[in-house]
Amino acid sequence: MNRLDLRSRTLAACLSAVAGFVDVVGFLMTGGFFVSFMSGNSTRLGIGLAGGASVAAVAGGLILSFVAGVVLGASLGRIARAQKETAILALVTVLLVLAILAHWMNLGVLAAMPLALAMGAQNAVFAENGEVSIGLTYMTGALVKLGKRLTVALWGGDKLGWLPYLLLWSGLLAGAILGALSFAHFGPNALAFAIAAMMLLTGLSVATRRNLQS
Repeated sequence: MNRLDLRSRTLAACLSAVAGFVDVVGFLMTGGFFVSFMSGNSTRLGIGLAGGASVAAVAGGLILSFVAGVVLGASLGRIARAQKETAILALVTVLLVLAILAHWMNLGVLAAMPLALAMGAQNAVFAENGEVSIGLTYMTGALVKLGKRLTVALWGGDKLGWLPYLLLWSGLLAGAILGALSFAHFGPNALAFAIAAMMLLTGLSVATRRNLQS
């Protein structure tokens, strides 16, 4: 995160905000399952398998969808090469559109599967050499790095190295708050705001890439 330029840091924070928004909407849509936080779904899967509950199928399906999204996003990135960022952002946008269409078709919990696909794919935006350098949809790693950077600052090192990780976490939190408020008024249709945000980010990606190349 500290090695990224200001544009990339800002994009990462914005994408984390979208992830927080979508995760809250998905959580409320499904009655307690996550579409980006797979540690929580893994816990629910374990509980379901131990108790023979049907919730295991939902948790397992979301985990598989998330992993499939990572594969899809990373594969698209390999194909798009220099246009990787824009291509993946566009893919996430399309998957969010599919999710809201599935909701309108009354497909129930199945509408959450494209959300998990989208969140998995989003993590490929900052992937390099097969590794995800920034987790955009889960914050445990970012908070660990925040703590480490604070320790460095306290012991006389870089005084501001923790700020980018705080920004990333704050983006997710802000998105989650907005997601909860939007769901209270619009229900699953609140996904339209996430779609609009992703369309804007995709458009800005195209514009800024052109400016960088000119």
